[in-house]
Amino acid sequence: MGRPVGVAAVDTMVFFPTPKTVPKYGFLQGALGPHADDPAKSPISYMFRDGPSLPEGRDPVEFTIEEMDRHNISHAVIDIDSDPAGVDAISRVPERFVASCSVDPNLGMDAVRKLELMHRQQGVRAVSLGPAFLHPQVPIDDKRMYPIYAKCVELDLAVFITVGVPGPRVPMAPQRVELLDEVCWFFPELRIVMRHGAEPWSDLAVKLMLKWPNLYFSTSAFAPRYYSKSIIDFANTRGAEKVMFAGYFAAGLTWDRIFSELDHLPLKDEVWPKFLHENARRVLRMGDSA
Repeated sequence: MGRPVGVAAVDTMVFFPTPKTVPKYGFLQGALGPHADDPAKSPISYMFRDGPSLPEGRDPVEFTIEEMDRHNISHAVIDIDSDPAGVDAISRVPERFVASCSVDPNLGMDAVRKLELMHRQQGVRAVSLGPAFLHPQVPIDDKRMYPIYAKCVELDLAVFITVGVPGPRVPMAPQRVELLDEVCWFFPELRIVMRHGAEPWSDLAVKLMLKWPNLYFSTSAFAPRYYSKSIIDFANTRGAEKVMFAGYFAAGLTWDRIFSELDHLPLKDEVWPKFLHENARRVLRMGDSA
């Protein structure tokens, strides 16, 4: 058991670190309502206060690549829309990063046009949706989501959706896991990856992955010691092709902690390569050369 030596990882959710003077979760500011910029009232101010920061004088892209090399991470999925260093990273080191972008379904066709433009000009391979973090919120199965899903099918993009009870103090209803059921049925060609644990509905997440071939799970926002037992059991049995690694550097976790805890993760030997990189490469259409 434990991460095999020499097997590189594809991390499917990475943010670039910022200096200690920059508030955490800056990539969510403006999307969480009128109090997002007020430290006393912000729904995110209590979270990850001790997360990793960018050392003084360091370039965030260079520093992140050094950390990736140290932990044998071949590629990182980054947001080139909400993360300020994202566009810079893709232009400077495209061979190490996979571009993703966030869109707001409240914008209607403007969101669809933005997605198409970013795919054409910057090569995005995935779309990130945070239903509870939008303002106003947009449930997973809401009609405003459907044009985004349809465009992802057309462009052959994966969609990563935050599901389960959110950590930020915002209502959870838009992210209830059962809302994925109809979306998976209506868009059988859409590759959907659940983010952020699906708790407290991880058992339901497993049931839906058994039901729908196009539904997957990533381990973002959780240290390995807190991965759901039902997800680990699923990965070790019928879900070896469904569960993929996501670390959450540097929004709240360090790779030092993540990989030290991965050493104790009870995955079967044959599951590790799928979990660490094979499933992500397939879902993201990375191919052998990416």
